[in-house]
Order: sequence, then C-alpha cells, then structure tokens
Amino acid sequence: MGGAGDSADMLPMKRYVAVWIGLLLIVAIEVALAYAHLPIGTLVASLLGLALLEAGVGLWYFMHLKYERRILLWSIILLVGVLLMMNQLWPDALRLRVMRQ
Repeated sequence: MGGAGDSADMLPMKRYVAVWIGLLLIVAIEVALAYAHLPIGTLVASLLGLALLEAGVGLWYFMHLKYERRILLWSIILLVGVLLMMNQLWPDALRLRVMRQ
C-alpha cells in the first residue's frame, strides 16, 4: 500500500490539518479576548470580525468553496442585488407601520 502516490495524497490532509489548527488558534484568540477587559463595542466588533473570518475559512476549505469560484461570485452578486432591492422597499414598510398606529 505504500505506492508512489501516497505522498501526493497526504498533501491535502496536511493542508486540512493546518487549517484546522488555524481555526483553533482563532478560537483561542476569541476566548482570550472574552477574558480581556475591553470596552463592549471593541469586544463585540473584534469577536464578530474573528467569527466572520473563522466562518469564511471553514466554508472556503471544508465546504470546498475554494473550487466553486464562479457560483460563489454569482451568489454574492445576486445577494447584493437582493439587498439593494430590499433597501428600496424598507422606507415604504416603515411608512406603512407609522400609518397603522
């Protein structure tokens, strides 16, 4: 079972282990920040930023979005388009809420 392709097969596993260790380091930083006595705004912003980074890395490597760049790009474009359209409708929704009161 020790063929020539075994070392090439181990490269992705080493990469996944390195990414996993990186994710553990991000969690350790989050725990350290939780025990540091930071102002609440700074704490929340830093924890949210680290959580987004952690989620992005997890999606990129473990859900294989790294290889789905085209569909990921279109998903982001469509998401931004939907959010822009919703932004046009929110003032009307707020106006109707005020009219009901």
